[in-house]
Amino acid sequence: MSPLKALYLKETRAYFNTPTAYIIAVVFLAITGYLSAQPMFVAGQASAAGFLDLAPLLLTFFVPAITMRLFSEEQKAGTIELLQTLPVSDHEIVLAKYLAAVTLLWALLLMTLGFPFALSRLGNLDWGATLVGYLGLALAAAMLAAIGLFASAMTRNQVVAFIIGWAAAFVLYVLGKLDALVPPWLSPFTNFLGLDSHINSMARGVIDTRDLLYFLSLSGVFLFLALVRLQVSRTD
Repeated sequence: MSPLKALYLKETRAYFNTPTAYIIAVVFLAITGYLSAQPMFVAGQASAAGFLDLAPLLLTFFVPAITMRLFSEEQKAGTIELLQTLPVSDHEIVLAKYLAAVTLLWALLLMTLGFPFALSRLGNLDWGATLVGYLGLALAAAMLAAIGLFASAMTRNQVVAFIIGWAAAFVLYVLGKLDALVPPWLSPFTNFLGLDSHINSMARGVIDTRDLLYFLSLSGVFLFLALVRLQVSRTD
């Protein structure tokens, strides 16, 4: 078994060997279930718009809660030094922890697909827009996981890691809603950096290369920063 695969399985099992993942899953599914059902009972529409509109805001809270322990826990316990003495590269450590977090996040999103299926039985759901919207959420979750991983690498305290990850994610969320409040020359900049604007674009069923570039590039940047932080910690 390759070191990357072994580390990935270890990190994934660590989530499911503690109640954290189950508590997060129950709360997340309860909130998303309410958001999915609300349009049907309030407006009489079979639409996933309510969920897709507020899901980015939910992710700014849930993703840092999932990623805050990845490096902080090991730094506090002193096991990160032991991990770095093993025949495994720093980029494999970062990638294994990142993929474990993304696996859990995508599993949570997959669980919520039951809500659109239920809505489709009650009305004419636009599956094209819904699935593209889910793709946007999956990419957003992966990007926020990279941010959360970097935040966790910056501190030994899990609460501090959560606050840093949430603050960075929330700033990106808010930037997407400043279109009417900023000067016209600044609007394209805030729109591109804003998480919400890209999610809304994909929720309409539009796959734009600019949206894909946004999610992939920011994910890469923060994974690189996490890698640099890990390498610097070797000399601390």
